[in-house]
Amino acid sequence: MALAADGWPGWWTAAWVTAAMVGARTCAMAVNRVVDRVTDAKNPRTAGRHLPRGLLTATEMQALAVGGAALMLAAAWMLNPLCLALAPLALVCLVGYSYAKYVTWTSHWVLGFTDGIAAAGGWIAVRGHFEAPAFVLWFTLTVWIAGFDLLYACQDVDFDRRHGLHSVPARFGVPAALRLARLNHALTAASLALLGVMVGLGPLYWLGWLGVVLLLVYEHSLVSPRDLSRLDVAFFNVNGYIAVIVLAAVVGGMWK
Repeated sequence: MALAADGWPGWWTAAWVTAAMVGARTCAMAVNRVVDRVTDAKNPRTAGRHLPRGLLTATEMQALAVGGAALMLAAAWMLNPLCLALAPLALVCLVGYSYAKYVTWTSHWVLGFTDGIAAAGGWIAVRGHFEAPAFVLWFTLTVWIAGFDLLYACQDVDFDRRHGLHSVPARFGVPAALRLARLNHALTAASLALLGVMVGLGPLYWLGWLGVVLLLVYEHSLVSPRDLSRLDVAFFNVNGYIAVIVLAAVVGGMWK
């Protein structure tokens, strides 16, 4: 939104994009929990989630998913015709990604592509059409998220193999997954650099970019094929910092 508007996009756009994000994420996460409820109950790492414990029912989660989808569609309608036209396709991805790991080891990139829709959506919410930076942002999110999802999947290798779930670690092993994660995060850094050049962001952006690169290097230093004990720090903490730094760097980079 900030890039497309070259600053603050206005309260109307910001409010409805936020509503669309809340609706989309609610729908996606609720569907994910319903689809995975049987598998989650078998996995010690996820057995404490609400559906396996009986704290919520599948029907309640399905209703939540429908409500989230309705909010997203309403928000898209309030933004512009292109957002509304593409919102159903986005919902197909948001629902469909939960099934990816049951059929293909490329599920990490399916997740990244789906989350990347948010970046493109933020752009067209402001401008009403696609432009090159929107696709660069989409690609950036695809490889960034796929990279850390590859790391996250390493902790479930044995479980995934026993239960027929598909992932790169389960199919090719943890060392290969870690190498692919590094490659995806190298592409993340490169595409963020391309974005900065493409839209002419100033020095503060490049300072933030350097911080992101250092955090990505640190993230990968925390894990190895022999030691995954610090995976939660790499997955949750470091990526949370990266998200905030990218936003701050973009906003700061507009002040040349």
